[in-house]
Amino acid sequence: MQTIRTTCPYCGVGCGVLAERQAPDGEWSVRGDPDHPANYGRLCSKGAALAETVELPQRLLKPTLRDADGHLESTNWETALDRVASGFREAIAEHGPESVAFYVSGQLLTEDYYLANKLMKGYLGAANIDTNSRLCMSSAVAAYNRAFGSDTVPVSYEDLERADLVVLIGSNTAWAHPVVFQRLMAAKEARPGMRFVVIDPRRTATCDIADLHLPVAPGTDILLLNGLLAHLAERGKIDTGFVEAHVEGFESTLAAARAEGTDLDNIAQRCGLPVEDIQRFYDWFATTQHSVSLWSQGLNQSASGTDKGNAVINLHLATGRIGRPGMGPFSITGQPNAMGGREVGGLANQLAAHQGFAEADIDRVRRFWQAPNLATRPGLKAVDLFEAMRDGRIKAVWIMATNPAFSLPDSDTVREALEACPLVVLSECHAGTDTAAFADVLLPASTWGERDGTVTNSERCISRQRPFIDAPGQARPDWWIIGQVARRIDPDWAPAFDFPDSASVFREYARQTAFENAGSRDLDLSGLAGISRQEYDALSPTRWPVTGTTARETTTDGAAATELFADGRFFTADARARMIPVTNRGAASALTPAFPLRLNTGRLRDQWHGMTRTGAVPRLNAHRSEPAASVHPFDAARYRLRGGQIARIGNARGEILARVTLDDEQRPGSLFVPMHWSRLTASRSGVNTVIAPDTDPVSGQPEFKTQAVWAEPYAAQWYGCALIRDDDTPAGADEDWPGDYRVVIAGDGHHRFELAGIDAPADWTAWAKSRLAPKADVARQWIEFADPKGGQYRIACLTEGRLQAVLFVSASSRRPDVGWLTDLFSRESLSDSDQADLLAGKPADSGEDRGPIVCACFDVGRNTLIDAIDTHRITDARALGDCTQAGTNCGSCIPELKQLIARRLTETSH
Repeated sequence: MQTIRTTCPYCGVGCGVLAERQAPDGEWSVRGDPDHPANYGRLCSKGAALAETVELPQRLLKPTLRDADGHLESTNWETALDRVASGFREAIAEHGPESVAFYVSGQLLTEDYYLANKLMKGYLGAANIDTNSRLCMSSAVAAYNRAFGSDTVPVSYEDLERADLVVLIGSNTAWAHPVVFQRLMAAKEARPGMRFVVIDPRRTATCDIADLHLPVAPGTDILLLNGLLAHLAERGKIDTGFVEAHVEGFESTLAAARAEGTDLDNIAQRCGLPVEDIQRFYDWFATTQHSVSLWSQGLNQSASGTDKGNAVINLHLATGRIGRPGMGPFSITGQPNAMGGREVGGLANQLAAHQGFAEADIDRVRRFWQAPNLATRPGLKAVDLFEAMRDGRIKAVWIMATNPAFSLPDSDTVREALEACPLVVLSECHAGTDTAAFADVLLPASTWGERDGTVTNSERCISRQRPFIDAPGQARPDWWIIGQVARRIDPDWAPAFDFPDSASVFREYARQTAFENAGSRDLDLSGLAGISRQEYDALSPTRWPVTGTTARETTTDGAAATELFADGRFFTADARARMIPVTNRGAASALTPAFPLRLNTGRLRDQWHGMTRTGAVPRLNAHRSEPAASVHPFDAARYRLRGGQIARIGNARGEILARVTLDDEQRPGSLFVPMHWSRLTASRSGVNTVIAPDTDPVSGQPEFKTQAVWAEPYAAQWYGCALIRDDDTPAGADEDWPGDYRVVIAGDGHHRFELAGIDAPADWTAWAKSRLAPKADVARQWIEFADPKGGQYRIACLTEGRLQAVLFVSASSRRPDVGWLTDLFSRESLSDSDQADLLAGKPADSGEDRGPIVCACFDVGRNTLIDAIDTHRITDARALGDCTQAGTNCGSCIPELKQLIARRLTETSH
């Protein structure tokens, strides 16, 4: 058995993973690392499927250049690197250093991030390097900095488990950070007296553990939190001793909170909540010393996200609930190395090692790097950076490990910016991203399973990503690519970028955190500054600060670090924390009769970002396979939206298409559409098309959660479902397919296309035979059925008796049984009865209809679960798992299992 310890590349939980194989030429498998302090062996559905993503589709394998005619041609590394270096050098020579930019990613390893920041800010001479982490947690960074004088997350996962009250604000932890949610569930089971409050406009899967759910009206978070601060003062629950000794700004902050109004009836009315629920929440927080407030994108992704973060932190400073076990304000990050990027200065308004643009910091960083052109002022943040690209100020941009044409707000405008930029360089592992279509230079980068470096998770725990497979083709590590470009831009820079391996990069980064620190900065890795290659290879999960040498030992416990702020001293000039007066500003996008609905965006349980990795795993597509708009039945009736049909959702920026899902736990007046579908997987479902680039004035983070939109039925005249064997599958949901709504879904050995349209091909038969026929010159057999009057058309293609492709078209939005069709693709040949079933559009012996998949790990469908509940009179999720296996692996589906049991028991009791 070969075993490699590494770290998951998905969310900010930072789970340890064991990659294993039985023989040198065997297949790799993955399981959770039982010794990693983030997950202790647990994995979510995405992490459990990592072995199925080792060979990514559409892998970028060679450096590629776009010629004058717009065609891509493969080249060698020397030519590609020279092209990048000369492009940046020429732009700076003609237009100055402010004319170039980097846009990087929380997917990068810390070592990659460090060198990108060093090159841009230290040597190119501008701070125009920003990161997609700007989109998910920069408001939390700004809030921490305003309160503590440093970007310090003072809470750990153990604190969540030790708390008696956990308040989850704007965080669907069950889906976005499933392993943390599993730890919370286990803590609740061990200590039933723990209480959980979930503050979220939607009733999400996280509400499964809620003792109290507050479906707050969008944009009223600060009003609710300020009311709590005023309530604490009225109840005499302010820790006056702590405040007097360690906090500035209490009186002005309390005055601002009281100015919002302290009457509970008024707060309840404005927040859209029952007054008794607000009273209960306030009382629980007032009387529970061990309280942790955990927040995520629901607060951060707002034009007032920084103020919302400070509203949370204010509560903990006012009550002295910080710096001790089981308490504190905890912003949980979205990406695997969002924290590492913050550490090395990946944000445009930071310098490396948690330093800013104060004169002393600039001088210190310049001397440490011996930087000839160190930037002396903050650069352009993400939204502003692409606007500068669009209006011609940015002449060259290097994008690394991210897809801004998909992920930034107002994405059509971002595409215009990329189109306008004279030089777009993209370091990527996937050749088919939305952004790749605009790249002049494509550089093949290594990815998870091939990379060697470190990441830092949400609780400041540094973990190793270790390679266990060779990078395919000519793929190279990002840190290597950056160093090669640097020395080509100016040969005199070569010594500053002369790193033989990732360990040497990490060593310099650790030394910089310790340089002239002496306790003045929170980030201190002096204990790792002299780490050897062997010690780096063996590095165990380690939470910073690390000022001793214990971190070099393989037995280091990631939970061993002392509590930050335990002494009541912060990283401000006077060592006192700051409470920040904040006021409720509401949503940036105003509702009007033309735009009467709030559009909320977010993540699904089994998918990650643009699905270039998770979307390739068939079982991860089973739970939610299409872009869907969750709509409350009241709104569906008002706007004539029907479940299963397609909705048009839009505003002045454009419109998207999504299949309607009726959800009585969705807040009336709001829609929820997942963020994951790019043009790689869907034609017109990229939700960021309709998101305005409204940003927080302090952090620059965009507001993704409260966009004002309209919704109406898409007048589809036909719906289609096609399945094509992989060897004939065209790439992407391209224009060759009919209809406006086109979604491509990876299946087991095939791809599925969901289609809907107003205009149809004049001749379905001609279109199908030209599109579905195998590329190979082999004999084909066609099975066809047409009922023009009934709006039905079916055609299937067989080669040597084997099903190659099938297309069903109907006037009804009801889709065929995909499970039955998938089963036909697994057969070596189809019988006469199978062929008759294809003509009929359904199997004569329908057998078991599993229904929509609920448990992705074991492929358990809703109907199977209902049957087990009814047959065995099951009343709890554990018994349902014993019966069906559902929920017994990653546990991510347990909230849905509980919900299904509760609904079924209600239905059968009548």
